[in-house]
Amino acid sequence: MMKTSPAVNEWLPFPALQTKARLRLFCFPYAGGNALAYRSWAASLPLSVGVWPVQIPGRGRRLDEPPFDRLRTLVQAMGPALRPYLDEPFAFFGHSMGALIAFELARHLRKEYGIEPRQLFISGRRAPSLPPVERPIYDLPEPEFLSALRELNGTPKEVLDHAELMEFMSPVLRADFAICETYEYSDDRPLGSPITVFCGTQDGEVSREQIALWREQTTSGFRLHMLPGDHFFLNTAQGLLLRALSEELQQLIGHPK
Repeated sequence: MMKTSPAVNEWLPFPALQTKARLRLFCFPYAGGNALAYRSWAASLPLSVGVWPVQIPGRGRRLDEPPFDRLRTLVQAMGPALRPYLDEPFAFFGHSMGALIAFELARHLRKEYGIEPRQLFISGRRAPSLPPVERPIYDLPEPEFLSALRELNGTPKEVLDHAELMEFMSPVLRADFAICETYEYSDDRPLGSPITVFCGTQDGEVSREQIALWREQTTSGFRLHMLPGDHFFLNTAQGLLLRALSEELQQLIGHPK
């Protein structure tokens, strides 16, 4: 297959700048997030890693596109769009909703193209085989939906208090929550990719025991990192997260297949 040079497409708004990258790290957003959350990561990761934030519809330059509200259809659209960029060694990172996307996309790529990521980095998401424990909020009436968002503490108060902004953001947030809350796990053989998981020590949504069950999804290596912070330790403990991720990536690059 002809190698693909970095180029902008709708899914990859910030193509990696590292011309000598030996591995491409594709990063998937959490609910309500976008590719911008990962744009600065390259400065803290090994120079041999190219960081490729993935932008899904409904945010950034894709604001005019309707957001996906089911994981299966999102992955089915994303797979062929990213396939040309998977001609180099690659890995996936996803936080919360992004973890589910990374996992199901890895399964999709194995089924459709016979390829898998070199490693899967999962952050802030309970194992996919566990049944849901929270009541869905994606289809609540707007006042109740906003109240639920306040309780989850994942959306800035300034955004929640801005009526015009929330009118604009609400459909995207509802679609993202629908992706997570309608997700149905299906049994399949474990991935061959090693899995590393990250979890906040004060995360009220995910416990160490719940995230440790990701071990069942791989026939290869497994590591678990507990970092200080709540569900959004991704932001509050970002330095520690990137340091641990750098060490993992260095080991991965140092042991090419």
